[in-house]
Amino acid sequence: MPLRTPSTLLTLAGLLAAPLIAAAVPGSPTAAAAQAAPVAAKAAPPRYQEYVALGDSWSADVVLLDANGLPDTTHVPIDCVQSHTNYPKLVARRLGVKTFRDATCGSATTDHFTKPQSLPLGGKNPPQFDRLTRRTDLVTMGIGGNDAGIASGALSCISLLPIGIPTPTLPLPDIVPLIGNSTLPLGACKERFTAGGVDRLAANIARSENKVVRALREVHRRSPKARILLVNYLDAIPAQGCWPIVPITNSDMAYLHGVFAKLNRMLARAARRGGAELVDTHPLSRGHDVCAPATERYVEGLGVLSLNDLAIAVPAHPNSAGARSQAASVLRQLRR
Repeated sequence: MPLRTPSTLLTLAGLLAAPLIAAAVPGSPTAAAAQAAPVAAKAAPPRYQEYVALGDSWSADVVLLDANGLPDTTHVPIDCVQSHTNYPKLVARRLGVKTFRDATCGSATTDHFTKPQSLPLGGKNPPQFDRLTRRTDLVTMGIGGNDAGIASGALSCISLLPIGIPTPTLPLPDIVPLIGNSTLPLGACKERFTAGGVDRLAANIARSENKVVRALREVHRRSPKARILLVNYLDAIPAQGCWPIVPITNSDMAYLHGVFAKLNRMLARAARRGGAELVDTHPLSRGHDVCAPATERYVEGLGVLSLNDLAIAVPAHPNSAGARSQAASVLRQLRR
């Protein structure tokens, strides 16, 4: 989902978090718990030779800083903010694939499968499909949220008050990252997005379906031997809010809960039409939404300190526990 990570934020995160992250190095309780947490159980999935991961920030499992240091640059520029322990890497390690390429990148849309993606710090991620070959026999894809504008829409729901106050669209300066620059942080996003009897986020989701289908069909064309898994979005948004822990009103949280449900239903349809298998991450992530306790949530709220494992996180994105849950869901599907 959309991600803005200015260079000063990366630098500041490193300076502030280094003493905290040190507590999570191997041998500490936090690191031990992370290593002990399984991403799969019992029977080993089939073996694959060449695995390519495609997708946005919920597949990159973006993080600013953790026990591994700054974001991983093995496969993409640093400003993709790709985690060293995102679900594709966990899956690749579990499978023991000979060749692995991770193209996932924060803010990616389906356009960035065939076009380069310009990034906040000046980096450029090549077209993600460039990593595919005719030898590729496994592909995971997590995409669609940015095409539909879900994250930017959700962040515009932030409210400084427990009740939403409808506000007009304003030409506000883009001063505060992660807060939309056209509305005051007073919530009432449900009323804004459904004004006139048309749900604009739902319409965006519907328009995104054909883009996802075309992307899946293009993967088939480029990698005809590949098993293709389309990974949906974690059970991140509860039906009931938890203001001020997550500063979104109950009404707006319920609306966003419905929006995420529509997004995942669209992905299920796209998987069927595009000849892919759907990986449903909900069974293993239910109850671990943004309102869950800090050590139990799989998706962070608006804070930056994650306790799963200790890290400087990107708000409104999966943490390390969420990545392990995603990996377990993928491996479960591969065993079928």
